[in-house]
Amino acid sequence: MLKVASYNIHKGVGTDRRRNPGRIIDVLNEIDADIIALQEADRRFGARAAAIPEKLLEMHSDYRAIPLDVQIDSMGWHGNAILVRKSARVVAHDIMHIPCLEPRGAIMAHCEWEGKELAIFGMHLDLSGLWRRRQAAAIIKLAQEKQREVPVVLMGDLNEWSAASGCLKDFGKAFEMVECGRSFHSRSPIATLDRIMHSDGIRSSASGVHDSPASRKASDHLPVWAKIAIG
Repeated sequence: MLKVASYNIHKGVGTDRRRNPGRIIDVLNEIDADIIALQEADRRFGARAAAIPEKLLEMHSDYRAIPLDVQIDSMGWHGNAILVRKSARVVAHDIMHIPCLEPRGAIMAHCEWEGKELAIFGMHLDLSGLWRRRQAAAIIKLAQEKQREVPVVLMGDLNEWSAASGCLKDFGKAFEMVECGRSFHSRSPIATLDRIMHSDGIRSSASGVHDSPASRKASDHLPVWAKIAIG
């Protein structure tokens, strides 16, 4: 069994409007997942420095960020990052250029745990419904190609409020949607914006929203998680 999670960390800025990467690490440790897809993992302007300093993550958690080899000071690509446990073996990683109105991207990491391989796609989709569907189509195509090699999990902030239409309908035709629950806004969740999906060859046994005193304060999103079995 592996535990996967997705978390929009809002650049480390909490609901008290204070930037505190230590609080994000506390929540990551609470979730205790094997793989975590992060959104808004870099600051928006300037050098786009990582919202969680690499040394802080190394010293206070069992996680490391997948090296995307894009920007020196950034953790991710357009704010998307994937964290894995230090014991995981990274087989491959890639960034994806997707259609966008505003700067958006998606990333992929192919990893191995104790002989089991899995590809993880992380994403943060557009606020525009039209562009979300274009982005979903591009990601679905790439994920289905990768699925020929290994099972895939797709996670992220889809920014989709409607459960029955838009990009969720598109993703639902190609992948199994895990029911996690409402994750936004963290103080009073009303929307299921953060999603986890997977291909055939994967079974999810449990899922949910990580709602704790720390997570309600650390970001405007709550993390979502799922326990999965490969094979």
